[in-house]
Amino acid sequence: MKCDKFVVNAAGKRVPTLVNGMEMVPYLGLKKHRPVGKKASPFIPTCIDYPDDGDKVVSSLAEALKKCGLKDGMTIGTHHHLRDGDLVSNTIFDIAHDMGIKDLVWAPTASFPCNESIIKYLGDGTVNRIEGSMNGPLGRFTSYGGMKGCAVLRSHGGRVQAIQDGELKIDIAVIAAPTADSFGNATGSEGVSACGILGYSLADMFYAEKVIVVTDNLIPFPCMPFQIQGNYVDYVVVVDKIGIPEKIVSGTTQVTKSPDRLLLAEWTAQFCAEAGLLKDGIGIQTGAGGTSLSVGLHFHEQLKNNKWKARFGFGGSTQYLVNMLEDGVIDYILDGQAFDLEAVRSVRENRNHIDLSVLQAYNYHSKGNYTSLTDIVILGATELDTNFNGNVVTHSDGLLLHGIGGWQNCLHARNVILPIPLFRDRIPVIVDNLTTLCGPGELIDIVVTERGIAINPLRTDLIYRMKGSSLPIVTMQELKEEVDSICGKPDKPPISTKDEDVVAIVKWVDGTVLDCIYKVL
Repeated sequence: MKCDKFVVNAAGKRVPTLVNGMEMVPYLGLKKHRPVGKKASPFIPTCIDYPDDGDKVVSSLAEALKKCGLKDGMTIGTHHHLRDGDLVSNTIFDIAHDMGIKDLVWAPTASFPCNESIIKYLGDGTVNRIEGSMNGPLGRFTSYGGMKGCAVLRSHGGRVQAIQDGELKIDIAVIAAPTADSFGNATGSEGVSACGILGYSLADMFYAEKVIVVTDNLIPFPCMPFQIQGNYVDYVVVVDKIGIPEKIVSGTTQVTKSPDRLLLAEWTAQFCAEAGLLKDGIGIQTGAGGTSLSVGLHFHEQLKNNKWKARFGFGGSTQYLVNMLEDGVIDYILDGQAFDLEAVRSVRENRNHIDLSVLQAYNYHSKGNYTSLTDIVILGATELDTNFNGNVVTHSDGLLLHGIGGWQNCLHARNVILPIPLFRDRIPVIVDNLTTLCGPGELIDIVVTERGIAINPLRTDLIYRMKGSSLPIVTMQELKEEVDSICGKPDKPPISTKDEDVVAIVKWVDGTVLDCIYKVL
């Protein structure tokens, strides 16, 4: 069996404590799990093994993988800054297949529809499993039981926590870099394939046994300022193209035009103003979805009209966050990934647009991280229940179609707001029982829907501040009754409940097992 030794965790979920042959800790509750031991580390390298002239360029990715000792059962780390334009990660598994390698573990920071071709390697045994987010086709394949091993879903912060703690050992990291020098210094902000930032790959750079940089823009040493440090790099590979530029970042990230979504954004901004959440010196994160971008526009206007300035905006960055920086209503953008061309430009040109690592931003097993310093974060969800628990990876039909991303990590912000529709395609978003638990309701503060706004009963301060508001303040139970009256209760989806049909587990930010995802029948 992929999973064994099931127990009931603190969230009331039956979860395995043995997954893919590794022992796991069940979710113990918020702030209950305390890690022990030392951080992981790769073997000590020596300059004896590297050229004195610093030239680490080899002829091909295949040669680099062979020199790194690629063999059965290894774990390969990649990053998703090239998004749906990635031309590197699939090539790794083409090469592995041609070499006859089996049972690899792929640990991407995220996957995209462009990675659909890896399905055939999950089918023929080249890849045993994916430990990372699965969007679209890969998730659907996993939901129907196609993966040999059990998938492990982690947040962005959970991934670096697992690498740092030695739970996820990266044998070979392949870092696609838009510009690099022959020593391995690299950046994402320059070159025809510029993606702005490479922060998701820094954990791999630090902790992987072997590191390969793949670039389509090799420049003379030194590549400065660098985001990837050549002292951690084993080999450099030059290829014709690492990505398709128009799919790496969108030319523009679009604000929603939906009247309902615009209403959600307006009410969210009004709530923040009336509750006193938006003020001088705050830290905010609004995201890149259409509704979130609209909320950001309202925040921009309110900050400017009140002559306030936010201390920082937390990325992923978009043109709208860049506009706030360049209009003087934000001091800094602290950024893990760039979503559009204006964001890429800003990383290159604005000294206060700071590229950072997920180790700094989201890692729960560190001496503090940036999320708890953020005053307002705007998030989404596929489902919520009446206790404010949230799901972001599966739909009500059980299909695994989304990654966790930074969602779990952002729940630790001071005020977590979810502007979400009450239903999508006549499917309720607020349900009695979540298909998959991804985040405990204690951490979700405000839910804004087109039929009313619910405040978590734990936030008595916000309930008090919003007394007498013109906004429609309701309870989650009232929202649930409203959506049921509109949509009715959907049929139970055809999902297995058998232990042997667990296809994936969901980790919490501290590395404990929060829930399982079962095979869709």
